[in-house]
Amino acid sequence: MHHRLAKFVFNLWPPFLGAGIRVGRIAPDWRQVDVRLRLGLTNRNYVGVHYGGSLYSMTDPFFMLMTLKNLGRDYIVWDKAGSIDYIKPGRGTVSARFRLDEAWLQAARAATADGSKHLPQLTVDITDRQGELVARVHKTLYIRRKQPH
Repeated sequence: MHHRLAKFVFNLWPPFLGAGIRVGRIAPDWRQVDVRLRLGLTNRNYVGVHYGGSLYSMTDPFFMLMTLKNLGRDYIVWDKAGSIDYIKPGRGTVSARFRLDEAWLQAARAATADGSKHLPQLTVDITDRQGELVARVHKTLYIRRKQPH
């Protein structure tokens, strides 16, 4: 899927739309994605700050999709595990910036070259408008090179 079409689809996808999650940018090479979440009636918790499930949801698919788009059809890529550390209450608009670099992708290719599975761990920070850390999300991916038939 083209990066512009993907951004359009994500922004209309019911789980993101209902939670107020917006994809601001997907780089043409799928190595950078910027996501934001405004505090609203549909994503606040009992005490009036961001609902933790919405904070996690805004980060859920991106490392997996970015990796898959960069490694290509010869690879299997899945989310294996994820966790979130809440640092401070999220108020207002929060954002997450996902980045993959060439060295990380080369390491994934090398680790799976013989058909072995690779379980890299990635981290993305969710920050507020002042740049202060609201939450840190840890993701573990499952990557394996597909076996020829």
